[in-house]
Amino acid sequence: MKAIFFSTILSAVIAATLLSCNSSENNSNNNLDNDTAAVAEIHAVAEKDSTPVLPTAADTINKNVEQEKVQENIDNFSIAPIIKDYLALKNALVADNGKLAADAGRKLLGTLKRVDMKSVPSGKHKEFMDIAADAMENAEHIGDNAGKIAHQREHLASLSKDMNDLIAIFGAPQQLYQQHCPMYNEGKGAIWISEIKEIKNPYYGGQMLTCGSVKKEY
Repeated sequence: MKAIFFSTILSAVIAATLLSCNSSENNSNNNLDNDTAAVAEIHAVAEKDSTPVLPTAADTINKNVEQEKVQENIDNFSIAPIIKDYLALKNALVADNGKLAADAGRKLLGTLKRVDMKSVPSGKHKEFMDIAADAMENAEHIGDNAGKIAHQREHLASLSKDMNDLIAIFGAPQQLYQQHCPMYNEGKGAIWISEIKEIKNPYYGGQMLTCGSVKKEY
């Protein structure tokens, strides 16, 4: 009787052990399946994120058109509008007209501010910006001092150097002359740029209209 009892207990213990082992194995398999699925999902996301987005034909066309526009602007860049406003300012001082010179100074300032830097050749950006910054300061002073023609003429001397530097870098947009007054600034002299070869001195106007000489032709 005791043997039968112990045999029954032993059978129950073995059955429980087998059931526990099967349960652990199933849980282990489930965990492995879950881990495998998670890893697969991570790889799928990584592969999706790393897949390069190829440009469409429309993207390529738009990019090429934009590049062509930029290159066209660079090829067509000219300092002609700047020189035009400078000459108007210079001629106003030749005529001893400080108010007209102030108007021209403000117009030149606006023209300089509106230059699209994308149109300036990249190798000449810094040179242009340095010259333009000085030219804007001079144009602003001339524009703000309509009643002080002597002060306007002081800034014309510096502004004329700026124009000369621009021409040296970007070329003359038209026939121009570099002219020189030997008496201005206590005999130190000053240059100006003119569209005519005939001397008409902007530093003295009617007082000494023909004082000066042509130093260079552009």
